[in-house]
Amino acid sequence: MEKKLKKIETLLDAIPHIKKFYGKTIVIKYGGSAQTSPELQEKFAEDIVLLKLVGMNPVIVHGGGARISELLEQLNITSTFIEGQRVTSKETMRVVEMVLSGEINKNLTSLLNYHGAKAIGISGKDSSLIQAKAKDHGKFGYTGEITKVDAKLINALIHEGFIPVIAPIADSLKPNHPGFNINADLAASKIAAALDAQKVIFLTDIVGVLDKDKNLLSTLTQEQVEAYKKDGTIHGGMIPKVDSCLEAINNGVNKAHILDGRVEHSIILELFTSDGVGTQFIRENNTNNGIDIEKLLQD
Repeated sequence: MEKKLKKIETLLDAIPHIKKFYGKTIVIKYGGSAQTSPELQEKFAEDIVLLKLVGMNPVIVHGGGARISELLEQLNITSTFIEGQRVTSKETMRVVEMVLSGEINKNLTSLLNYHGAKAIGISGKDSSLIQAKAKDHGKFGYTGEITKVDAKLINALIHEGFIPVIAPIADSLKPNHPGFNINADLAASKIAAALDAQKVIFLTDIVGVLDKDKNLLSTLTQEQVEAYKKDGTIHGGMIPKVDSCLEAINNGVNKAHILDGRVEHSIILELFTSDGVGTQFIRENNTNNGIDIEKLLQD
C-alpha cells in the first residue's frame, strides 16, 4: 500500500506541470548515449509518447555523428578537419544524408510508432524546411549555416497529430545541389525559435553545466554564461551547446535545458517534477535591469 501511495503522490506532483505545458511545443535534440543505447532508445520513445498523450507537442531533431564517422571509416572515406571541425566533402555529404535521413531518422520514427505514437520522419530538405548556405564561404565544404527555417510543414504535422522527427540536412535552393550538413544542436535551436516553442531540450552525455568544483549549475543566464566562459568554467565542446541554448532563448523560446540523456526518463524528470534535473537557461529581464527569477522558474 505504501508503494502505491508513493505512486499516487508522484502523479499528483506531475499534475500542475502537465497543466502548464498542455498544448505547448517542446523541441528535443536527441543525441549521445540516449541515441545509441537500445535500452535508452526504448525509454526515450516511451517518454515522447507520454508527452504526446498528456497534450504536449514534441518535435524531435536528431544528430548522428558517431554513426557517420563509423560508416565513413568502413567505406574508407578519409575525413579532413579544420579547427577541429569535419569538412563535409561531396562524397561525405552522401554518407551524411544516408545515415541521418535514411537510417537514424527512419529507425527512430519506426520505434516511436511501435510505442504508440504517430511519428513521421522528415529532413530539412522537405518543403525547404531548413535553408542554408555554405559555412565560412565554403571553408568547410558542404557544412552549412542556416539562413531560414520555414515552420509551416512542422506546424501542419503537429496540427494533424504527428510527432515530427527531423534530420538536420538543409536545402540549398539550388537545383541538383546535395544540400548541407547542419549541426544538430544549432538546427534544434533554430527550429525551436521558428516554432515559438515553450522549451528546447538538449540530451547529452553530461549531467549539465558544472562549476569548477564539479557542482551542477542548475540555472544560468547569458550574463553568467559569458562570465563562466571568460574564467574557463565553460570551455571546449560545451561552448557550442551553451551557445545553442542562448540563441534559442534570445529568439523567443521560453527556456532551454541541457539534460543527461544517460539517465532514464530524464525528460520526464525535468518536465514533470518539482526539482527537475540538468541545467536550464533563462532570459534576463531587461525592463527591470535584472532577472525576474521567480517568474521564469515558474514558466
